[in-house]
Formats: sequence, C-alpha cells, structure tokens
Amino acid sequence: MRLHILAALILAGCGVSNDPILGGNSASAQADRPGFEVQELAQFKEPWAMAFLPGTNQALITEKAGRLLLWSEDSAAVEVAGTPKVDYGGQGGLGDIVPHPDFARNRLVYLSWVEAGENDTRGAVVGRARLATDGGPRLDGLAVIWRQDPKVTGRGHYSHRIAFAPDGHLFITSGERQKFTPAQDMNQNLGKVIRLTDTGDVPKDNPFATQGAIASQIWSLGHRNLLGIAFAPDGRLWTHEMGPKGGDEVNLIERGSNYGYPIVSNGSHYDGKDIPDHDSRPEFNAPEVWWNPAISPAGMIVYSGGMFPAWQGDILMGALSGQALIRVDVDGARAAKGDQWDMDRRIREVEQGPDGSVYLLEDERNGVGGKLLKLAPVGG
Repeated sequence: MRLHILAALILAGCGVSNDPILGGNSASAQADRPGFEVQELAQFKEPWAMAFLPGTNQALITEKAGRLLLWSEDSAAVEVAGTPKVDYGGQGGLGDIVPHPDFARNRLVYLSWVEAGENDTRGAVVGRARLATDGGPRLDGLAVIWRQDPKVTGRGHYSHRIAFAPDGHLFITSGERQKFTPAQDMNQNLGKVIRLTDTGDVPKDNPFATQGAIASQIWSLGHRNLLGIAFAPDGRLWTHEMGPKGGDEVNLIERGSNYGYPIVSNGSHYDGKDIPDHDSRPEFNAPEVWWNPAISPAGMIVYSGGMFPAWQGDILMGALSGQALIRVDVDGARAAKGDQWDMDRRIREVEQGPDGSVYLLEDERNGVGGKLLKLAPVGG
C-alpha cells in the first residue's frame, strides 16, 4: 500500500480553521490526486454517523449516548425529539442514520441503536420514523422494523450500518458480537449482511428465503464487524469490516456468499493463535483488499461528486486506529489500495455533501475529539 505522509493538521483552538493537505509522495501522484484543505466546522459529543437530507443542505448527526441533531453549516445544530432509549456503553448506543430514497415525499428516516434485553443481554435494532420540523424537529411514529437475534452478552461488534440499494431494498450490517460462531449459524442473524424491504419485510427473492425464519433475512454471511456499507453507481455493494488482530477487509458483497469468518481470516486471534488465511479455503469469498496491521475501518462512501473528479467511483473510508482517510481504487468489481491520508485523528464517519465536498466525523475518546470536518480542494 502506498502510504502518503501528509502535512500535520494544525487546528486552531476555536472557530473554523483551514489546513491544506497534499495527497501523494511524488509530483505525478500530486497531479493525479489533488490536495485538499480541512475545515473544522463543529464539535459533537461522541458522534457516530451523519447523513444529508436529500434536496437540502441539512444533515442528521447521531451521538452515541442517544442524541440526534439536525445540523447545517449556516445554523447551530438543533436536537431532534422523539429518539429511542438506547443501551449506551462500550461500542453500543445510537448508531447509523439514513434517509429513505423517497424522503422528499415521505419524510422517512431510518436509524439504528442498541437496546437492552433480559439477563444483561443486548442487541442492535433498526427503526424508522417520519422527520417532522414544524414546532421543532422530531421523530414521529418511530417503530422497530428489525432486531439482532438473539440478544447476547457483551458490548461490542454491533455493526448496525444501513444502506439503501438502487432498487429500494434496505441492507443492514449485523456484527457477530464478538461471539465468533454466530457468523456461520443460519439460525442467528449475527455476522451477516441483511436484506429487507423498506418496511422491514423479507423479500421473496432473498437467497435463503425458502429456509424461513431468520435465514430468510440473510444476504451474505461469515462476517465479523462491518462498520461500512455503500452501493456504487453500478449497483455493486461494498462493505468493510474489522478483522481480529489484523486482517481488516474491503469486500464486494455477492448474493448468498460466505466470507468465511471465523473459519478463515487474514488476521490472527488476539491471543496469538493463528487463523487460516482465505487462500487456504477457496470456497469462501476472499476480500478484495485487506490490511495487516489493522487500520480499524469505520464509515464509508462511494464518491460520486464533482468536487474531487479523480475520486469518482472510488471508496472513501475512515480509519480509527489508523487515524486516516483512505481511498480504495474501484474499477467495476475490482478494488486496490489507493491513497492513505494521515489525519492524526480517529475517523469515525465519511459522508458526501450535496455540493460534492467530503465530510468527516472525528471519533471522540475520553473527552478528546468529536469534531466535524469538511474537505475542499486546495484553492477551490
């Protein structure tokens, strides 16, 4: 992987700051990948996800402890009422937020969160509600349309990212909750990519629909912790997931395919025990791109804007432990490592703005971080 060493971010202690970041380590690379500047726009408390509302310059931003905020660059963020009670702790809380493809007509938004169960168990859920703005923003008629099943102990690997396909189907990433074996168990929806209708029903053409029950929801299996999901303009579905100790992956998701975890991984167990690599078991779908050591991928878009034309059709993803913004070069069904820009901060979320600019949410730990950043071309 080409690692591009970039100028360090020097951000002012308050207000908006601009900092040019030059991509590439050669003249030709800089010509192909123009520089960008980073603007610090706002501060949030443990921000997790962000989505612009179609046809507006407003975005919804989730905070892990349970707040949902309506934000735009020209006004202060306003808290949205009617959010669910979340089970906050560890990796759990309020998660993803995505508008319905026909939001302009139906005002529906979809959000994920973690809810508590019996006997110290918990699991991710996805719900939908109408976003009303009269008298202040609020969620009306919030209803759960999907749940992780079963709920289990622990507070990690919920995944619960959401994406709509071009044909309107709803896709959900469901982590294996650090329990390993559920990823291969068709009687559990943990460690899977889920495909539903926009109402939460199971499509009749799902690959395992005839098996009924939980199996009917499943689109692909053998996953670990999927914190990024996005459709390319050609309709292909891409995800990334955290490997164990190393072995972070970008995958092209195919109908009914098994991606092998925990039987195979290009990483190892945290206690040092080996896991067979993907090439040892060709019956499993191997990643298109992988990293070792780990970068801890989070957030993901397939860029389609005009502000950075050289990135069109490529994956942009954040890195938590890697403290980077990463571009994966996509050509149809093929993918390869592209640029890795050192951001000197944990990047939780990547989002594309209406004008083609790129927004990043910085992860917050121990009261440090949590900024909303905007990328714009140098001199743009």
